[in-house]
Amino acid sequence: MTTLGTIAALPTATAAAAPPTAATAAATVAAAPTSLRLLPLGNSITWGIGSPSGNSYRGFLWNQLSAQGHALDFVGSGRNGPMSDPDNEGHSGWRIDQIASIADSVLARYRPNVITLEIGTNDLNGNYQVPTAPDRMSALIDQIVRSAPDATLLVGTVIISTSPTEEANRPAFNERLAQMVQSKAAAGRHVRLVDMSALTAADLSDALHPDDNGFSKMVDAFAAGVRAADAAGWIAPPVPLSGAIRSGIDGKYLDDSRGSSADGTAAQI
Repeated sequence: MTTLGTIAALPTATAAAAPPTAATAAATVAAAPTSLRLLPLGNSITWGIGSPSGNSYRGFLWNQLSAQGHALDFVGSGRNGPMSDPDNEGHSGWRIDQIASIADSVLARYRPNVITLEIGTNDLNGNYQVPTAPDRMSALIDQIVRSAPDATLLVGTVIISTSPTEEANRPAFNERLAQMVQSKAAAGRHVRLVDMSALTAADLSDALHPDDNGFSKMVDAFAAGVRAADAAGWIAPPVPLSGAIRSGIDGKYLDDSRGSSADGTAAQI
């Protein structure tokens, strides 16, 4: 038997069953995480010195980003560690100017849409032209932005060390780095500072390199940078590689980065 109270409720139930508006429907659908072609760029910290496995922060970063739903392809000319995709562009002992010397060719070859940059330790620890190190860093950031205008650049501060030489130089360098990145971001460049100050001397495997606890802290910082950049709409899907032929191995392609069809053109994996 239908009661009066039930009858009175019917119009309200009917109205609630009306189709939602397009705006309401869109608001309830979460955007899929952006596919990432990520270039880990830097020195021996990126390569993995100090990491028992050699995976550096890269292995932890892969796990975090994969768990968040990103389709991943790490890229670079080197491979280190047993992780599933150990590609990276980490070079032991390199300074800022040495990374700058290869940046254009590396970015043209791999076309990343995210770059994690950790560089400056060897300039500061080696006392290499320290007063102009921030200027070299600023020029490198500008170079990367020019060469990869469709990429997001995440710039890590130089991590703590127990080297007296580096520690004498590090605070002023990091302060200048923060100022320059803020200025470039304010000018509309997709550059974001990644603060590595969570690392302490207890997170080091030697005077300069993190242990896995330190690398995991670096990952927390880089992953937060990826999330913030993605939320801001900075990260577009990776651009197609010219003439790429995908293999059966996830994330691997046969490609000519120059887009040439001439006989004898070198191919790359």
